[in-house]
Amino acid sequence: MTTKHDQLSTDINAKIALDKKDLIKCWRSWMMYNLSSMSFERLESFGFCLGMMPALKKLYPNKDKRQEAMKRHSSFYNTEPQLGAIISGLAVGLEEKKANGEPIDGETINTLKVGLMGPIAGIGDSMVPGMLVPILLSIGMALAAGGSMLGPLFYIVAFNAIVIVGSYTLFMKGYKMGTGSVEVLVSHKSTKIREALSLLGVFVMGGVAASYVNLGTGLEFVTSDGVNINVQAMLDGIFPKLMPLVIVLGTWYAMAKKNLSPVKAMLSLVVISALGVAVGLF
Repeated sequence: MTTKHDQLSTDINAKIALDKKDLIKCWRSWMMYNLSSMSFERLESFGFCLGMMPALKKLYPNKDKRQEAMKRHSSFYNTEPQLGAIISGLAVGLEEKKANGEPIDGETINTLKVGLMGPIAGIGDSMVPGMLVPILLSIGMALAAGGSMLGPLFYIVAFNAIVIVGSYTLFMKGYKMGTGSVEVLVSHKSTKIREALSLLGVFVMGGVAASYVNLGTGLEFVTSDGVNINVQAMLDGIFPKLMPLVIVLGTWYAMAKKNLSPVKAMLSLVVISALGVAVGLF
């Protein structure tokens, strides 16, 4: 006969398991709101905490323990959001083990999370904004060159499809494999992969700049012998696309070496263009 004490003991020792629905809620919260509450002090921390909440509510019915976990996941955090989903999945898996009595403390979870955000950010920045976005934009720009709506539609659909599927897969992989899922991304081999992706991104950006940045000069001179010299034709004969190259490298130098913001860089280009047209340089 089961006594009240035995029943209470069984309830205490019962395992708290997260189901697929809980995991999807965690992933969706991180995916949708990772950059929704940004500050210089914490960056993505509150977005990360929000992504943990569906799991924390189930794992820690006790309010004090849940608040402790929320504080743990509200510390400074910043990584590339798409690949960073693997860290979110890892944290959810570790919290589940901790809630079920395994020898994992909160400091270990936080240390792993913070320690992995840098390497994942390096790989993610090389892959997503450094490679994926330029490739998709170059295809979209080519489709939109004739005024077709396929250009922006292609970019929106393709980017979201790749990012959503990739982020979901990485989150689930992080949850199932734990720290082993991240070792593949932060191992010694990943350095070569990151360098290769960065190099590919540079090639793509170079191709986009050469194809879509157009700049020429309308300057012409007439020599004393009556010979008309077209400066742009002369430059094309010596170094085709020289002026687009100069403007791209100049913009890169101003942003990378002089810390010029993207907005100020675009405004500067508008001002230079207006002045150049006004004086007849362009």
